[in-house]
Amino acid sequence: QVQLVESGGGLVQAGGSLRLSCAASGLTFSSYAMGWFRQAPGKEREFVGGITRSGGSTYYADSVKGRFTVSRDNAKNTVYLQMNSLKPEDTAVYYCAANPTNSVTSEGRYNHWGQGTQVTVSS
Repeated sequence: QVQLVESGGGLVQAGGSLRLSCAASGLTFSSYAMGWFRQAPGKEREFVGGITRSGGSTYYADSVKGRFTVSRDNAKNTVYLQMNSLKPEDTAVYYCAANPTNSVTSEGRYNHWGQGTQVTVSS
């Protein structure tokens, strides 16, 4: 049974930082691209950033480029999202997801999802 468990969310002031982690089990982690998505109240889920299977390439939404960094540790079956210079508009539930292809930005290719972790940025 595949499990993706996010952690590291919380309340932070604007300009602050958070690091989200997603621990994966029940799958061959290095065979999956990993992505981070978010959903704010009343809005559709959106792609935030992702990383290819080997970690050699990363992709980001324009709204977070230069502020967020996705990384992975295949030895620990964990993917990370480092979020710096946080803004109130970054407030959302953040989800990690696993994708058996390297089409990192294609939401439809992700077939395993975590339960999400809340990130709240106060102004």
